[in-house]
Amino acid sequence: MPGALECYTCSRERDFDLLPVRERIGHDEYWRLAHAIRSGLPGWLVLLPRRHVTAIADLTDPEAARLGTWQVAASRALHAVTGCTKTYVAQFAEAEGFSHLHFHLIPRLADQPPDRRGPDVFGYLDPDGDHVTDDAMDTLASALQHALSI
Repeated sequence: MPGALECYTCSRERDFDLLPVRERIGHDEYWRLAHAIRSGLPGWLVLLPRRHVTAIADLTDPEAARLGTWQVAASRALHAVTGCTKTYVAQFAEAEGFSHLHFHLIPRLADQPPDRRGPDVFGYLDPDGDHVTDDAMDTLASALQHALSI
């Protein structure tokens, strides 16, 4: 886990060419799409700016212009691959070591339990809970790459 002064996202960006498919589902010069770490919900994605930025207001105009395109494209890919009925989008970037701006793109499945809908979906990020395996994330990421139209 990163220390208080180290940015996890920037440390991963420095190793971009070595990242597994789950951490580079899609990318352009401004954004990178990855599967969320320590999630119990397959398909929980994060959209990350490729430079260090901590607030939406600090995005450049070109970064901001691509943001919506990425969110819609990722949502469409999630629908095609997971069959989700909608995609939740959230942004907080408050956890220590994770202040780098990032958007959560969360599939809401048709059979998702009522206690894991809306803001309660964050229960899938339980640090002590079951998490999606690396192999399962990579398999899903490969399918999402093929469905992603950006």
